[in-house]
Amino acid sequence: MDYKKTKAPGTTITRNLNELDKETDNIYQTVMIAAKRANQINVEMKQELNRKLEEFASYTDNLEEVFENPEQIEISKFFERLPKPSLIALQELTEGQIYFRINETPEVEQQ
Repeated sequence: MDYKKTKAPGTTITRNLNELDKETDNIYQTVMIAAKRANQINVEMKQELNRKLEEFASYTDNLEEVFENPEQIEISKFFERLPKPSLIALQELTEGQIYFRINETPEVEQQ
């Protein structure tokens, strides 16, 4: 997914709980859905960052020679400016872009 084009806010905003739990009718399930999606987004972003930084990696055993690569610094700053994964997940949830399935276990009848 292209996180550069997300409409998620850069800072934390106050949310209306009644609008968040429209689909599940349970705020705790809604929070868990958003948390799981935020973890997925975090892993994807971390992998993308590592792939981009790997291009600039220099494998030297000499600790005295540490080079500061301006492109590497710019990539790191770009990823720091992106919205947090939790904000992206909440934005996706409010826009209805997250598919989720809730497995309900049938209640056992007591005799």
